Amino acid sequence: MVNELDKILIKYDQPDFEKRFTEIRTAVIRAAHLDRDKENQLDAILDEVTKRDDEAVAEFTEKFDGVKLTPERFRISEAELNDAHKAIDKKLLKSIRQAIKNVKEYQSKIFIGKDKSFKSTGIRYTPIKRVGVCVPGASAPLPSTVIMTAVPAQVAGVKEIVVISPPRYNGSIHPVILATCKELKIKEVYRIGGAQAVMALAKGTKTIRNVDKIVGPGNAWVETAKKKVLGLVGIDSIACTSEVLIIANKQANPAWVAADMLSQAEHNPGSAVLFTDSEKLALEVLAELNKQLMELSRSKETIDCLMKFSAIVVFERMADIPEWANLFAAEHLQIQCGNKSRQIAAKIKNAGAIFIGEYSPVAVGDYWAGPSHTLPTGTSARFFSALNSNDFVKSTSIIEYDKKKLAASAENIIRLAEAEGLDAHARSVRIRQENRS
Repeated sequence: MVNELDKILIKYDQPDFEKRFTEIRTAVIRAAHLDRDKENQLDAILDEVTKRDDEAVAEFTEKFDGVKLTPERFRISEAELNDAHKAIDKKLLKSIRQAIKNVKEYQSKIFIGKDKSFKSTGIRYTPIKRVGVCVPGASAPLPSTVIMTAVPAQVAGVKEIVVISPPRYNGSIHPVILATCKELKIKEVYRIGGAQAVMALAKGTKTIRNVDKIVGPGNAWVETAKKKVLGLVGIDSIACTSEVLIIANKQANPAWVAADMLSQAEHNPGSAVLFTDSEKLALEVLAELNKQLMELSRSKETIDCLMKFSAIVVFERMADIPEWANLFAAEHLQIQCGNKSRQIAAKIKNAGAIFIGEYSPVAVGDYWAGPSHTLPTGTSARFFSALNSNDFVKSTSIIEYDKKKLAASAENIIRLAEAEGLDAHARSVRIRQENRS
């Protein structure tokens, strides 16, 4: 195993350094996408749901999740939500409530959705009416995803929130997820997942009304489906394979760095990359990975992710690292460089979330701090942002000219319209000037 993991070490003085870097970056990008054959299969699933509605959703739920449901049983009943809430561990419920409070406080502070008007123009913000939330359910229950998607929507004023999650727990949704939905007063929850559920939300079926926007993380099938339905609905970003990029210098604790890498690699698929200017730290982290892997229940799957999607990259100078980090555009970016951490963070332009200092592990953002853990992956942080309350409002431009204001601008507007050959545009202004009295 030691020799196997040695292969993830890449050094600046290797002749194939840039080639190796490109390979790992490409692997991370590909993890968030389906290959051509799988994408064709996905298209077929979406087409079937479009044609056969609930019947197709039920068919694919049985095929992929092994659960046979009639459309009448897609929706979780109010009694099931109540029972889950009553049965949840009280200490866990207390933690969930505090997490909700933290997220609500943060999302309220950053919310921009107030109408703004100027002399003749302005902008109006309106909450999206109906939002669908994807909550993964494959490897573990994720009540945190309910909090990190639904609370920002509630802060923005969204009235209808619909949760979908695959029936992977005794033919239904894990009760901790249901209890969290109940705590947030979410009443519309469906035990369906995957591409078929995404299309059901996008187009609507006999039992599920369509939504206006779909948010939340998922596997490559779910995230590709979200891309396919963009236009029917809005989406947040491509939030797929879990990733962490750690920038660390010789001051970092190698055991902590290794633990942070493994916390993402264990997602299967998950990517964990270390950038450092210290070869000594790199070797110590490599040794810690080997040591800590032995203690994991999912060590085999985690090793596979380390080999496929992860790397320890040694650079000649720390000054070179921010440029490469911006190219990588990671979902989570941790900086463990002692008193230089903030200075380096200021140079990072592309990242879903930045965690500054050795006491800021990704788990703090996943569960507690307030920013949403639904983040762009596969280097898409170059153009996508972390999900937040502002993603749940849409803006409408407001324009109001009076007679005097139009007269002052008419000649320029007419000239521009005629330059584009749009005579009717020009006439719509000119006619108002010809009839002034």
